[in-house]
Amino acid sequence: MRTVGLFALVAVLILGTGFLQSWNAALLILNMGLVSAVMALGVNLQWGIAGLFNVGIMGFVALGGLAVVLTAMPPVPEAWSAGGLRVIGALVLGGAALVAAAKVWTRFHKAWSVALILIAGFILFRALLDPGVEAIEAVNPALAGYLGGMGLPVLVAWPVGGLLAAGAAWVIGKTALGLRSDYLAIATLGIAEIVIAVMKNEDWMARGVKNVIGLPRPVPYEVDLQNDPGFVDAAAGWGLDATTASTLYVKLEYSLLFAVVLVILLVLAQLALNSPWGRMMRAIRDNETAARAMGKDVTFRHLQVFILGSAICGIAGAMMTTLDGQLTPSSYQPLRYTFLIWVMVIVGGSGNNLGAVLGGFLIWFLWVQVEPMAQGLMALITSGMAEGSAIKAHLQDSAQHLRLLTMGVILLLVLRFSPKGLLPEK
Repeated sequence: MRTVGLFALVAVLILGTGFLQSWNAALLILNMGLVSAVMALGVNLQWGIAGLFNVGIMGFVALGGLAVVLTAMPPVPEAWSAGGLRVIGALVLGGAALVAAAKVWTRFHKAWSVALILIAGFILFRALLDPGVEAIEAVNPALAGYLGGMGLPVLVAWPVGGLLAAGAAWVIGKTALGLRSDYLAIATLGIAEIVIAVMKNEDWMARGVKNVIGLPRPVPYEVDLQNDPGFVDAAAGWGLDATTASTLYVKLEYSLLFAVVLVILLVLAQLALNSPWGRMMRAIRDNETAARAMGKDVTFRHLQVFILGSAICGIAGAMMTTLDGQLTPSSYQPLRYTFLIWVMVIVGGSGNNLGAVLGGFLIWFLWVQVEPMAQGLMALITSGMAEGSAIKAHLQDSAQHLRLLTMGVILLLVLRFSPKGLLPEK
């Protein structure tokens, strides 16, 4: 009953937004709530079930967004002709140098040999990469200046985003999962910053901070619906003008797509949680020494769950970029949004998949609505003050900062009165 009641409360909050503000705002909250719930589900798999402290969430989300560009955008033939093969060859050469260095170290344990291979590989890599990048970025830099993608349907990019994040998680996990939890957190945060810095600066890959706009959509465009006589007549039957009806229709279609993804991932996560694999992961989380004594390969299982959780975050990142219709690397702020996802997991209930989903919806709703509520509160408080008052101006300007303050207060209250979250782990 507690679970049903809390989800009913979230539904009332979203429906209340529709009745009191606008249905457009309510659907925006619903769509990003669904995406946030998917992210929280991935983090809960890593932390709640396996005890892995990953604060590099935004790096995997950003890779999911990059996957949309690499998968769904059409290729730029001029850029490929100018330097595409040179860049691909450089990347293959760089990967081969890393593999060769690892093999030499594994077999001979000669540091000087490894250093020689890496230095030579780096020189050759840059000698091949730099001319190719310059040629690509010189191709119509105002509109293109990058290689483009594969021109596939955008829905294909969602699982591709999961695979791209999973591949990065494998590389990170092989190097960082042997660290203690606090060092693992520092390592993952640093790696997330590196991923986002690469996306911002490598224009040939996804235009960097110039952004990629006009990403393909899995739903119709509003203007096409407005030009459809059948849709216009149906909207009139509901008492809506074509512009409003088309906007709501598109957002509803996104909601259905996101809900399908969330339900599938939630069912799989629940099956995994209640399986022997899930019980083993919780045993490792609670006592690694005892699990090792029972013959469990703790390092491998940590790597396994780290990859799975990161893949879910990558899918969420691809969904979010598809919803936005553009890739904006500067919008990925690891410290800010990683904190928000962690609050969702902790408030909802660490170790409980339904709790993570609940936290995703509830915290995102508050994140969106706190600022307008704070502005109304400050307007009420300062209504009796004289115009031009420095205190009045200060209080009104401080309303936008109440978001983070509110998140902190909610987190403290939940940790004080319900330390295991609103829906505790069973």
